[in-house]
Amino acid sequence: MNKHENFMKLALELAEKGRGATNPNPMVGAVLVKNGKIIGGAYHKRVGGLHAEALALKKAGKKAKGAAIYVNLEPCSHVGRTPPCADAIIKSGVKKVYCAIKDPNRLNNGRGIKTLRNHGVSVSVGLLSGWAKELNEVFIKYITKGIPFVTLKSAQSLDGKIATRKHDSKWITSEPSRNYGHRLRSEVDAVLVGVNTIIKDNPILTSRRNRSPIKVVLDPYLRVPERANIFSKKSPSLAIVAILRDTLNKKEALEKVKRLTKKGVLVIGCRNKAGRIDLVRLLNELAELEIAHLLVEGGGDTAAGFIEAGLVDRALFFIAPKIIGGRNALTSIEGLGAGKVKKAIKLRRVKVEAVGEDILVKADVYGNS
Repeated sequence: MNKHENFMKLALELAEKGRGATNPNPMVGAVLVKNGKIIGGAYHKRVGGLHAEALALKKAGKKAKGAAIYVNLEPCSHVGRTPPCADAIIKSGVKKVYCAIKDPNRLNNGRGIKTLRNHGVSVSVGLLSGWAKELNEVFIKYITKGIPFVTLKSAQSLDGKIATRKHDSKWITSEPSRNYGHRLRSEVDAVLVGVNTIIKDNPILTSRRNRSPIKVVLDPYLRVPERANIFSKKSPSLAIVAILRDTLNKKEALEKVKRLTKKGVLVIGCRNKAGRIDLVRLLNELAELEIAHLLVEGGGDTAAGFIEAGLVDRALFFIAPKIIGGRNALTSIEGLGAGKVKKAIKLRRVKVEAVGEDILVKADVYGNS
């Protein structure tokens, strides 16, 4: 790794510190270098806060004149929640910009680079681009496709069961696996489950960490109990219930929607697709709410719906060294399933690691687009 790659590596490591706090914005880190020495470094800490470049320039002050800046994403040239970073770089007197990738946001895409070059700033693009794309895969999917990046998580036994034939599921995986899941919840924008999970388990869907996600329930016929934990003070973040629009034709459903709305619950009426909620349209709605990363936690029918619709980007399977057995026990992926083995979904970029006594299999499902 040469010196330029080392400085970009530092910028990427700084950017990583913003994970879970910047959505729907990207994670960005910036490192200012002059005469081979670092004179400033920063990362984007939160939505609405100063961008990494502006913070790094602020730290460096007048020393920034004549320096080089390493940033993992093209500096912005448009006015958003904060002023354009390209303008701040030009004003500071920085002479060289190394950015890992162009900004995929069509509002900027190449414009920041053009603005900098038009003002005599040298710009180099492509340093550690693979790492940079992987770091901001959530942002790239959200900003280019208009739907959230979807992570599917399952906690199951060695034989693929998520509950016994009597629907007992506490606890299949170990405490370290559950801690991992809570960390994941703190990094995503929303967690989604099916209504059966609410009815049977009555979870609160919070994180043990400081930040808890928005809760989304797939509930076509509005069966969710009004006293469910997700609507209580135990679970203070926004709750969303996705129902079929046709359900609103019933008077009792309309009355229930009014009561839920008074509690602060957002009810979204969704289009019917073959008797189920149109998941693509639902994801469009969630993206409008600036939900960039959605964690799907189940159960098996819900997971199957996202898998069969080709909407899962990444799968995390926590596998406990236990055998539950039983043809009537619930499995992690229900639905119709593949008719032939050659039609089975193939996972890519598979990684396996130990989490406590469990095994975590992490993989891309349909690839990151």
